[in-house]
Amino acid sequence: MEAAADTLQKALRINLDPRWYGTIAEIGAGQEVARWFFRAGGAAGTVAKSISAYDMAVSDAVYGKSDRYVSMGRLQSMLDLELQLNLDRLDDARGDDNAFFAFADTVVARSYHGGNECHGWMGVKFQSHQRDQPSQIVLHVRMLDTEAELQQEALGVVGVNLLHAAFFHYHQPDALVESLLDRLTTGRIEIDMIQFDGIEFRLIDNRLMALKLVQLGLSGAAMFGPDGRVLQPSEVLRKKAILVERGSFRPPTVVNIDMLASARAKFEADPVVADREILLLTELTMANLLAGGGNVDRRDFLARADLLAACGMTVLISDYVAFHRLAAYLAGRTDGRIGMVMGVPTLMDQFDEKNHVDLPGGILESFGRLFKNDLRLFVYPMLRDGTVTNIHNLRVEEELQPLYDYLERRGSFVDLDNYKPEYLPILSRDVLRRIAGGDPSWESMVPAEVGVLIKQRGFFGYQRIDQD
Repeated sequence: MEAAADTLQKALRINLDPRWYGTIAEIGAGQEVARWFFRAGGAAGTVAKSISAYDMAVSDAVYGKSDRYVSMGRLQSMLDLELQLNLDRLDDARGDDNAFFAFADTVVARSYHGGNECHGWMGVKFQSHQRDQPSQIVLHVRMLDTEAELQQEALGVVGVNLLHAAFFHYHQPDALVESLLDRLTTGRIEIDMIQFDGIEFRLIDNRLMALKLVQLGLSGAAMFGPDGRVLQPSEVLRKKAILVERGSFRPPTVVNIDMLASARAKFEADPVVADREILLLTELTMANLLAGGGNVDRRDFLARADLLAACGMTVLISDYVAFHRLAAYLAGRTDGRIGMVMGVPTLMDQFDEKNHVDLPGGILESFGRLFKNDLRLFVYPMLRDGTVTNIHNLRVEEELQPLYDYLERRGSFVDLDNYKPEYLPILSRDVLRRIAGGDPSWESMVPAEVGVLIKQRGFFGYQRIDQD
């Protein structure tokens, strides 16, 4: 009841503000957002039109044909058309007094038979002031309730939250994102992608907003491409063979790049991968980003993101410290082979029982979850005391060595014997020390494009020397 009262208050606040006037268009779960405004009262001052185009033929006639009806493309066509119709029909009569908006969602809720993925796209395109250029917020939601009625209720609440946030917090993007799940829990709705565009959001870096989703727990993971555009993970991962390297990438070194290149050569030779598109991912965990203290250093995060982008990498930010949780996340979004790339030290960490105390079955349960979908670990060797350590000569604690030997024999570990020996002495922490200390030898330890950016932008304490 408290949640309903709060949502009604938000809808009423919008209805009583004479600025906002526009359309609410919904496909897939009924008029879940529009009904809050009609229930609150005073909707005639806010809602110019509400529409629900269920039938595909009707939807195509209104918004144009689409290969996928629950997609960002379909949502964008809805937002563009409905806002333009308001401007064409109403601007002359109401443009001096009203800022026009179009809200839209296209979703698939739980079907009668169940078992389908329950998710959707939602967005608002709006003028923040009368006769202004439009701004836009788009997000992707996953509905986690098991009953269709509860999913519809949650969808309506998120929609009201989005409109309220867009109208009253557009100048405070952090507060805007934080308010999206007001009166809901992350057990009911997950938001795994958000994108800001338009005049009011021209200074926003959407990668920081992707990070914010994971920071707040609105999603377990977020993703962006080498061009800096945020991505919807399920769409990107779907049907792909996934090769992911977890690291700090502070900065990305030639070792990081060689690890992925060596792993890819082995990965694509697997017959199971032969007919699949391979997606390479570099992953940053929240635990890693928070390692320097209680807050994420945004400048440091963007530095790493820019450097990975310079290497052409797609970046995944996740809150999955345990490898088996990352594996489960990826396996839930693709039916292709999954490979994880790591160095010998990281593999050794996986055989430290302290890292598995959160599971009742400890290390056995952890490895059981990790390898249940025939996942493979692609392991890059390590130079230790002048000797190369690889999966074949690595020794773990005596009581765990039989487990290690079993996993090696079954093929769970893939030896990256195609590595470049000259890279083995390179360590990220040593590269960082040399950058900050003005030792130019660091430049040979990173990809050329990474070196250029570090020097241009003064990342990681690099001191630019101005030439006369």
